[in-house]
Amino acid sequence: FSLRSPASTACFTTCPPSRPQQSNGNEKKGDITIVNITIKPLIPQLARDYFDFFENRAFTDNSPYRCYCQIYQMTKSEQQMKYSHADAADIGKISREIAEQQIASGALRGYLAYVDGEAIGWCNANDKANFPIDSCGGSHFHLDIPNREIAVVCFEVAPNFRRQGIATALLNRVISDAKTNRYSAIESFPVIREERYEWDCAGPVRLYEKAGFVITEKRDDFVVMRKEL
Repeated sequence: FSLRSPASTACFTTCPPSRPQQSNGNEKKGDITIVNITIKPLIPQLARDYFDFFENRAFTDNSPYRCYCQIYQMTKSEQQMKYSHADAADIGKISREIAEQQIASGALRGYLAYVDGEAIGWCNANDKANFPIDSCGGSHFHLDIPNREIAVVCFEVAPNFRRQGIATALLNRVISDAKTNRYSAIESFPVIREERYEWDCAGPVRLYEKAGFVITEKRDDFVVMRKEL
């Protein structure tokens, strides 16, 4: 479990559920080729796959982060109420219960990436109006007007599948669905780093640059990147 800000990591999702989509062609990195990456929007029926991914594959490389990507949909007061008196041993259980409720209600949205029927990646991307103004993740995620902009706040990919195009496939699906659903723009909040960081959950600047995002604002140690649709 981790209370993460854009300056450390991130996690979210948006876009109404739509038909599962296969990536266009094979994703290739080095000598490894992944065939038939399937991207599915998170819906309650996929909750089992979501928790299977987070509990069995997402953090199997001594990652410093442990979460269910639940924190960004919570207000600061909710976070305080849920965790202030919790024992360390109970934090994971509480976080899972919160994520279960968020998935069931549609508050937590995003996309799962599958290879051979197994979830191996996640992107949290959500309508900015779905984030509370005083979100634990930051007020910049929020926008009063619904169906206008998407915020991409987190990626998590199983260690064995990193650097093989999974995050790119997930981001491309976010962009495609945002266009289909007539959103006007997508924003992301990558951390500024001098070298590659293995657990860069917000996604590296280069990932967004390749997809046509541009830097619109610099804030402390992260930047706001935007893609007009």
